[in-house]
Amino acid sequence: MAAVTEDVKLTDELTRFIGEWQGKPGNLIMILHKVQEEYGYIPRPVAIQISKELDVPLAKMYGVITFYHFFKLKKPGKNKISVCLGTACYLKGGEDLINELENLLGVGVNTVTEDGLFSVEAVRCVGCCGLAPVLTVNGEVYGKLKKAQLPEIIAKYRNN
Repeated sequence: MAAVTEDVKLTDELTRFIGEWQGKPGNLIMILHKVQEEYGYIPRPVAIQISKELDVPLAKMYGVITFYHFFKLKKPGKNKISVCLGTACYLKGGEDLINELENLLGVGVNTVTEDGLFSVEAVRCVGCCGLAPVLTVNGEVYGKLKKAQLPEIIAKYRNN
């Protein structure tokens, strides 16, 4: 695979943000959060460009990216499904929801469906313990779920 040598054009907002954070302690994490906010993941060409802009070795950047589970290296699906596996959700069937999503969508955790419509991830807590088990789709919360409700939720997003 050939190395990427040409610079990518960062968005004006991202360039401005990098300028604000350059030289400040903790800047790399803050900038990576901003990249993920804009792209939904950390695209390699963008990571390479930021490495140059901050004069931070690419290996160090990837060390940070891979250490924190929040950062994604693969583009998520159009509809991002996050299943809570915090204590309350786990005890009330969170793992069963993941297993059913795997059956319905044909993909496992941290993967994207072939059509690019859905990605599934397990998260530790979404802060809705009283609604356990919980999942979110693009930030919309679904609580007190049963496996039988998942096909309807998926259909809602598949048809949009």
